[in-house]
Amino acid sequence: MNTKFLTACTVTAIAISLVGCSRTAEQSTAVDSKSAPEVTEAATAKSAVSLPWSKPKPVTLGEGTPIKVRTQTSLSTKSAKTGEAFTATLAEPIVVDGKVVAPRGSMVEGRVVNSDPGGRVKGVASISVRLTQIRVAGREVAINTGSIERRARTTKRKDAAKVGIGAGIGAAIGAIAGGGQGAAIGAGAGGAAGTGLVLATHGEPAVLSAESVLTFKLTAPVTVDPT
Repeated sequence: MNTKFLTACTVTAIAISLVGCSRTAEQSTAVDSKSAPEVTEAATAKSAVSLPWSKPKPVTLGEGTPIKVRTQTSLSTKSAKTGEAFTATLAEPIVVDGKVVAPRGSMVEGRVVNSDPGGRVKGVASISVRLTQIRVAGREVAINTGSIERRARTTKRKDAAKVGIGAGIGAAIGAIAGGGQGAAIGAGAGGAAGTGLVLATHGEPAVLSAESVLTFKLTAPVTVDPT
């Protein structure tokens, strides 16, 4: 009888112990599952605070900032008209305070300020250009720059040669026709003909060839958004 009683007591004690352990495990699991989201949210909040994002501030290019470009097409006083547009690319990046505002190769646009084929006697052909806008971060930004001029080579030697050749031919014809006096008359007539040829033609054109590297300078500050 005593043995049965002890056995029953032992079984009861083991059962109570197992129930207690089960409840302890359940409580521990509940606590862990409750606290896990709090830890995750705290970590996320901390990450958000430590890695703030802010939009880059606009950058101002001051007056006198150099802009070096490489032309893409040829411009000549034979064909280019005043006001005509042309395109180029940045030959060097534009950098402000160590930051690249516009990388090398960015598209640039300009205008022909003046295209003068030159006078028939005085003056030579000249062409001048300036920049009007630059592409920054996918947007066109208007700019103002000084102009750059190219002038044609003078043709005085060629003009003198034309007059001389005309005079020589006239003199030869005059000599054949009337001797010495005829030669003098012929020379004058030939010279006049040569001069007329010079007056009837323009000199060499002024040309800005493709792939020309030109450096312009801003004449007014401009603010750009690098984003």
